[in-house]
Amino acid sequence: MTRRKLFWSLGAIFAASTALFASRAVAGNRYYNGPVSDHFDGTIFFNPDGTPPGGFGDFLRWQFNGLKQKWPAVFPSPFPKAKPIERSADDAMIVTYVGHASFLFQIGGKNILADPVWSTRTSPVSFAGPKRVNEPGIAFEDLPPIDMIILTHNHYDHMDIVTLEKLLAAHNPLIIAPLGNDTIIKKHIPTARFAVLDWGQNYSESSVTIHCEPCHHWSARGSSDRRHALWAAFVIEGPAGKLYHIGDTGFHSGINYKAAREKFGAFKLATLPIGAYEPRWFMQGQHQNPDEAVAGFQLLGAEVALGHHWGTVQLTDEAVEAPRLALHAALEKAGISREQFLALQAGQVVAV
Repeated sequence: MTRRKLFWSLGAIFAASTALFASRAVAGNRYYNGPVSDHFDGTIFFNPDGTPPGGFGDFLRWQFNGLKQKWPAVFPSPFPKAKPIERSADDAMIVTYVGHASFLFQIGGKNILADPVWSTRTSPVSFAGPKRVNEPGIAFEDLPPIDMIILTHNHYDHMDIVTLEKLLAAHNPLIIAPLGNDTIIKKHIPTARFAVLDWGQNYSESSVTIHCEPCHHWSARGSSDRRHALWAAFVIEGPAGKLYHIGDTGFHSGINYKAAREKFGAFKLATLPIGAYEPRWFMQGQHQNPDEAVAGFQLLGAEVALGHHWGTVQLTDEAVEAPRLALHAALEKAGISREQFLALQAGQVVAV
């Protein structure tokens, strides 16, 4: 290996591992101080009866397994960049895919961004780490007025401070985030406005209610904050129906899907992750694969599902198109049409 290649390899591993395998070197929780609950032990958050993330030894075993597929430098979307309307009708639900886990939801006349990332890399450093292979599906300057941002958790491919700074300067939206995540953002953007929610809590504005719900994942930004902030799924409820959105999750025997269906009834739409799942021995607890996403779709009783978290930045071993192909196979096996569960690409717009 040349010195240059070694430098970039070590830089990429550093960028990933800094967030991925933080230790609990600092006593106490850096971001949140609250009562013990069924998912918070006073210092860290956890998944009830769940699987914690692996350790640094597991991470190294994965990184050097030699199974990582090579992605193309560019994987362009077949869709042109979307130019969203300024507002949806009160009884409409319009979803525009930005890429990876970033969405624009236009529901009940409100414009809501989920996990917005317009940066080139999803990394704690600008010179290394996962780099996007296609452009965001909406040009930043073409965004309509943004009322709210929902953040599912604090991993770098979901919480991008540079993008949040730009959004706060241009639109001053309310940020809706699980416990502890406000502390991270306020360090960089002291004027940011928040609705901070625990699982089971909600925030309402006009005819739209956003519910914070459990999912099976974890969090970290650096070397001493592993699981110091909560992660969540969201249910967005408006006049057009209910949308279930997950940024990242392990399937967890379908427990959270079943609970959501029990609590909210059937969903009009679900946006579910389908990528970043190989190798299974390492990723299964935290990232579902397409077969599990289809099972979750069925458990939810949703009318339509949109698959995301694939084809934008390479986080794991599978090839760039593997999630879409695996999704199609899983749908065929389940007797579900591809029109009911789409593998989204940047710029794609779905109106319900």
